[in-house]
Amino acid sequence: MSNLTKPAVKKVRKALSDAGMNDTVIELEETAKTAEDAARATGAELGAIVKSLVFIVGEQPVMALVAGDHVCVPENLPRALNLEGEVSKASADDVKAATGFTIGGCAPIAHDTVLPMVIDVSLKRFDALFAAAGHPHCVFPTTVAELKRLTGGIISYNIAVPI
Repeated sequence: MSNLTKPAVKKVRKALSDAGMNDTVIELEETAKTAEDAARATGAELGAIVKSLVFIVGEQPVMALVAGDHVCVPENLPRALNLEGEVSKASADDVKAATGFTIGGCAPIAHDTVLPMVIDVSLKRFDALFAAAGHPHCVFPTTVAELKRLTGGIISYNIAVPI
């Protein structure tokens, strides 16, 4: 059975369609579970891979979309999102509860709940990006402008630094 028919991937495909975009989800032969894996599988530069990272600020789950060649600076998330509270990395259960996706295939769209979202400005270096599409073997091509439109995310200069 194709991974494109799995429920989580179908959710992403529907979200793209509902947003007036083409269903561009790609099923990869190799895994895209990590940014490094996704870069190898797609042939893209590491920085063009969008990492969808979930954190908890206070009690609020939030998502940071970070370039594959950068690491998130969690302590900068509250200010970027105009929230207050301690920041912690979300557990696998927290990620699933907030997004409906499992780690390794967590898409930046089609979440079960509305999450405050922040986008790493360094992603603007690339005309084409790849983001997870609900399964470790599925991604979709996108751009920063599309991610901003699809997620309502805030573009930030201080949520990530180069690895």
